[in-house]
Amino acid sequence: MTRPKLHLDWIDPHAVKIVETLKRYGFEAYLVGGCVRDLLIGIHPKDYDIATNAPPEQIRRHIGNSYIIGRRFRLVLVKRGQQQYEVATFRRNGPTEELIESNGGESPEANDSRIRNALPQDRESSPISGDNFFGTIEEDAKRRDFTINALFYDPVGRKIIDYCDGQKDIENHILRMIGNPKERFIEDPIRIFRAVRLAHKLHFQLDPHLRSAIKETSSELIKSVLPRRREEYLKILRLKHPEQAFIELHDLGVFKDIAPILNDFLNNEEQRDLFFQMLARIHMTGVDLHSPYELIAAFLYCFVKTLHETTHRDCKEILEDSKTLDLSKNELGFFKLEYSQLHRCLEVIESLKNIETFKRKGLRRQAAFLSNDILPLALNLGQLDYSIRIKDLNFWNNELKNQIYSPSR
Repeated sequence: MTRPKLHLDWIDPHAVKIVETLKRYGFEAYLVGGCVRDLLIGIHPKDYDIATNAPPEQIRRHIGNSYIIGRRFRLVLVKRGQQQYEVATFRRNGPTEELIESNGGESPEANDSRIRNALPQDRESSPISGDNFFGTIEEDAKRRDFTINALFYDPVGRKIIDYCDGQKDIENHILRMIGNPKERFIEDPIRIFRAVRLAHKLHFQLDPHLRSAIKETSSELIKSVLPRRREEYLKILRLKHPEQAFIELHDLGVFKDIAPILNDFLNNEEQRDLFFQMLARIHMTGVDLHSPYELIAAFLYCFVKTLHETTHRDCKEILEDSKTLDLSKNELGFFKLEYSQLHRCLEVIESLKNIETFKRKGLRRQAAFLSNDILPLALNLGQLDYSIRIKDLNFWNNELKNQIYSPSR
């Protein structure tokens, strides 16, 4: 079997230029982590991270439109149009080092920077303190999480640097932890979610030692903060087959301590099968995968409609049930505003079933109904359990198109 090869024509030219510039000034510089992994697998990378032996101040000095971000772990954010590139100095593990969250091993501060959308000068003016534990490229590789995320690629010299047999694991479609998986999960239990999610995203098998370690350490997840678990749930829902990842997480016992209500719900075979059948249709309905509130509404809709079918209880009654509220807020970390979207959707979906009633309304009342901002999401959710038939869906889509082109109707 031949080793996987990089798709050179897929590499972002701005990322290559940053590497070239740093090398021209005498520094080592490489593409690193998830982008190298994806290129080897044949996936177009969404983000490009760069690792170098240049200190942050030198990176900023030589790379235009770049800004130092982070307090404990300083790295440089380079902006090129709408794109952002993170350039980090090689690091080694230190006694007070905080844990790394992203596929390529980015810092929590870097992850936050994408969300906060702060102005560059705001980032740069933040006080910088703490330890950085700069190291060598080999030390940097061995402090990362999975072997397939510890690959470095030099686009100038066209060579891959692999200290952890990541290429071999890509070749064999195996997800393997760097170091002792049990110890690494105890260091940062969120890696349990990341391992399962990454395996399903890439269609890789979990290394048997890694799988065993998940079963042994899943109780450690109770120590992780809820917002980080919430982000993992959202990332799993964006997978092409989110139901498969949830099935494996449940089978591994991951939900027992952090989500007992969800775990008990999935222990019921009838409920589990119906729930996963609906969840599997999220990508077919038009739900916006980039919108947390739409993904959350879809997840809760599947949950509520499953209980509605299996317990014959009213959907609104289930939504107001203390267990459902506890699941949403305390187990999954969903916000009250996101939860309220489902209330609105359920009301609109009932109206969508009564097309004749809509037709009897005057044009002004029809226009008011069609302009409801929750209507598109309600149409999408109604397809998850076939509450809205294809014939009716076509009717409403045509009405919405006519509303757009004839707003005065």
